[in-house]
Amino acid sequence: MIPVKQLFQTARVAAAVLAVAALAGCSSYRPWLNAGLPATSDGAPPVAPQAPPRPSGPVVAAVTLSGGGARAAAFGLGVLRELKATTFNIDGHPTTLLDQVGLVSGVSGGSILAAHYAAFGDETLTRFEPDFLMVPFEAGLIRQAFAPTRLYHLTSPWYGRSHILAQRLDELYQGRSFGDLRRRPNAPDLMVTATDLTTGTPFDFTPEQFGLICSDLDRTPLSFAVAASSAVPILLSPMTLQNHAGECAPVPLPRHTATAADDYRTRLLALSAQSYRDAKERPFIHLVDGGVSDNTGARLLLDRLLAGGSIATSFKDAPPGSIRRMVLITVNSERDLAERIDSSDRVPTTGQVIETLVFGAGARETQVTLAMLNDDERRWQEELMRTRGTPGSPFSADAELHIVSVSLHDVPDDKIRHSLLRVPTAFTIEALDVRELQKAGAQALRSSVEFRKVRDGLARLDEPLLSPPAADTAPASARTVPAAPRSDGPSSAPARPGRASGDSPAAPGRS
Repeated sequence: MIPVKQLFQTARVAAAVLAVAALAGCSSYRPWLNAGLPATSDGAPPVAPQAPPRPSGPVVAAVTLSGGGARAAAFGLGVLRELKATTFNIDGHPTTLLDQVGLVSGVSGGSILAAHYAAFGDETLTRFEPDFLMVPFEAGLIRQAFAPTRLYHLTSPWYGRSHILAQRLDELYQGRSFGDLRRRPNAPDLMVTATDLTTGTPFDFTPEQFGLICSDLDRTPLSFAVAASSAVPILLSPMTLQNHAGECAPVPLPRHTATAADDYRTRLLALSAQSYRDAKERPFIHLVDGGVSDNTGARLLLDRLLAGGSIATSFKDAPPGSIRRMVLITVNSERDLAERIDSSDRVPTTGQVIETLVFGAGARETQVTLAMLNDDERRWQEELMRTRGTPGSPFSADAELHIVSVSLHDVPDDKIRHSLLRVPTAFTIEALDVRELQKAGAQALRSSVEFRKVRDGLARLDEPLLSPPAADTAPASARTVPAAPRSDGPSSAPARPGRASGDSPAAPGRS
């Protein structure tokens, strides 16, 4: 996410310094590496921990934040603030839409914000700007890289440039792990997506994924996951996990439960999961930027929901008729390529090739995910209209599903939009751009036609439940909603109990 030219200049200087350091001998320093699951007292194979079910509530909400460096983090922060400003009542108690978010998913730059919000809750709305967006984060990384101890560590074959990023992020997250998130009351579930360098498929930091490699997600630092999700190939080094498959009870492979024959996406999901089953064949897993395989943070969520067979399977523990509103907010902060190599007959430079391969490929994968979501949403809406209010259904008779797409391309003002679309993908951007991106995120959400429907639907929650509203089963792409990356958040997000606005506790001190 650091500008290509600057990274190459820094890399040349670093290479020269490392060459000198290597003359003094290579370091044997080893950074954090995930361990296997602890042994059981009776000698039986340990069982991979599963995410505990959440109590259900009338509103289920999720947010996905795309990649795009600090540009994505600032734009996404504006969206989160607008969600906090969206107030309504549940059973007469005031709350906000942000308070009802049960899942936040992030990729690359979006994962920096997603992890911070999962760790600190509403404090992020005031702390994230001064703690990350307004500090010279990139300059700090470069200074740390040239510190004598880090230079020596970089001569270790187990330590790479992304580990410096992870150490800086660990300061931002105050040493938090995924286990700390689970122990924080009312914290949303966090999903961070990287890319498996060998298979080219998304790898998400979730209990399901870690169950495949017989490792405990709770002991994984947030900084490691976010650094892996942000590790742009070549420019930053891959992050490595150890595969402990075979050391625990096998996790069932995904299988489509609604049809006799597996859907091709479910088959691909099963093949990807199967690739982790043989730790002798793949003892280590190397991860790079999640945007290479899925810049929306939605692909695996969508595929797992499809394998489940129906949207209702995501709410197996919800009491009948308890869910009235499902809301998914997808935030797309992608920009156009800085240079169009097709406009010249000159041989593309190395920097142009890297940008086109990395960011161009991510944009293509975004379009693939959007097409998947478009098809999936049509099925979800049809299922909801068919099953809501029926005996045993978790959906009330007036249940609604809304997918809201928010994109930089949706910013109404032409001048501001074109200016923000030129903001580079980097860890540090101009202070003026930081502020404009936050305002643009809030404005893009407010101007969304689908989001207006969300607010209207939330306002009706305190009204007596009469008959279902008229069905609007058309997918979002067929409605007047600006196109943007989406994900399956509400269907995969655990149900979340309604809580009053301001109930988010302050984050605990560093342990």
